Amino acid sequence: MIRSVRELPTGPGVYRFRDATGKVLYVGRARNLRRRVQSYWVNLGDRPHLARMVRRIARVEGVWCDSEHEAAWLERNLLEHFKPRWNRVEGGAEVVGYIRLDSGTRPGLRFEHIVAGNAPHFGPYLGGLRIRQAISGLHRVLPLQYTVEGDGSAEEFGRLFGIGPKDRDALARAAIAVLERDPAAVGTVRDELVRRRDRAAGELRYEFAAKVQGEIEALDWIVAEQKVSWLEPRDADVYGWASGVLVRFEVRGGRMCRWTQRAAGAATGRERAAETPELWREFAQRNAELAARMLKE
Repeated sequence: MIRSVRELPTGPGVYRFRDATGKVLYVGRARNLRRRVQSYWVNLGDRPHLARMVRRIARVEGVWCDSEHEAAWLERNLLEHFKPRWNRVEGGAEVVGYIRLDSGTRPGLRFEHIVAGNAPHFGPYLGGLRIRQAISGLHRVLPLQYTVEGDGSAEEFGRLFGIGPKDRDALARAAIAVLERDPAAVGTVRDELVRRRDRAAGELRYEFAAKVQGEIEALDWIVAEQKVSWLEPRDADVYGWASGVLVRFEVRGGRMCRWTQRAAGAATGRERAAETPELWREFAQRNAELAARMLKE
């Protein structure tokens, strides 16, 4: 096994294999980077087609992400930009989606495949099922959909919840705070879902408890930190430098789509790192340090 693998973190991220000439063989993602990469030399399981590739691996590179969602997006973006020979598909299999907030005559949160209209949109997110489960969980705690007027059944449900049109703005603000990842707002909704899950389990309503657990996991997914895919088509050059290694990530059209690393002197490295937008500095520095450790091995 390549010795540098032991330098990989046990957190989520993206890995890349190169051959002796420097050619990229494969890009993948993992919940646990070290364990996943080690598995190529221990047990390929349902990936026997990769055995020939493993024999050609000369170098391993990794990006340590802040969440599984971020790792999923980074893998997708990199593969859409360039697909190595041993990757079977361009990009990921998950559906890309957004959450639209309507607070007018048909209030509520809705799954959308694209951004259209003037209503606020949040995302992008990966995974159609997860997005819909997250919406279900948010509606469970913040029943914005029952603040409608002129719909008898919806108004009746609103009365059962003790809410009406006068509560629409407050519920919309609470939903926005969650979707903007405000820690207090996220914690409030998550705690309430956990309470309802535990109460259902205590009442032996296991099917409902499992449904709410799915909503909790989906909420965690969409509010997890991720800086590699944006609603806005922003561009940025992101640099990190450590011990003679300069790591660069290119953000184009709102997607972090290219990752390179090369040798660089201290003056160049520090100058480039200083140009990096504050949002990405910790991410870039952490991964420059990881690259330097792996190359040292």
